[in-house]
Amino acid sequence: MFQEAIKNYLNRHNYPEINLKAVLFDMDGVLFDSMKNHAAAWQEAMKRYGMNMSREEAYLHEGRTGAGTINIVSQRERGHQATEQEVKEIYQTKSDIFNSLPKAEPMSGAYGLLQKIKAGGLIPMVVTGSGQLSLLDKLNHYYPDVFKRELMVTAFDVKYGKPNPEPYLMALQKAGIAANEAIVVENAPLGVHAGVAAGIFTVALNTGPLPDKALLDEGADLLFPSMQAFNESWETFYNTTL
Repeated sequence: MFQEAIKNYLNRHNYPEINLKAVLFDMDGVLFDSMKNHAAAWQEAMKRYGMNMSREEAYLHEGRTGAGTINIVSQRERGHQATEQEVKEIYQTKSDIFNSLPKAEPMSGAYGLLQKIKAGGLIPMVVTGSGQLSLLDKLNHYYPDVFKRELMVTAFDVKYGKPNPEPYLMALQKAGIAANEAIVVENAPLGVHAGVAAGIFTVALNTGPLPDKALLDEGADLLFPSMQAFNESWETFYNTTL
């Protein structure tokens, strides 16, 4: 399975090999089991401002900037985009609701995988659409001595969110590596699209309610049902890239 996926990727991009140096992780739904909280917070925040947004739709927008999500829903529900002030208010409401919910636990299997990646001399990086100011503290608390701030890409670093490839292209730039020297680990259709568009081998984890097809249709090179499943397959996958 891995050999065929890697062969297809190399042929598609005309790369000679995957010379793996870094693993680029999305955060919500990959490192933390937090998407259900985000979905609930988006649904309630939109409701307070007179707009409808299902929890399932939140998964489809995952990876987009907050402003992008708000404007898509506002255009559909109200016929116009939100003002800059409305965007700030709605996003703050969503953040307040999210922060009031029980804290999301680390995704099962994530820490084990990160330890293997570090032990192999690879660089772990976070590429997230999140703009949480306490992001590094949260990561260091649950994943001590794994991530470095200068090797993170957040909402503060980019002009365009996923599905635009900019976040992943910026990660490559920060690490000083080429597209065939990294892999992306994503759980969202927009994130998968961004990784594929950046020319990076993209692993999808279906940790939400969407069908596998939603991830495969965006071009995922490999699909796993969970982070734990990917963790358990890591050695075989890594050895296949060598």
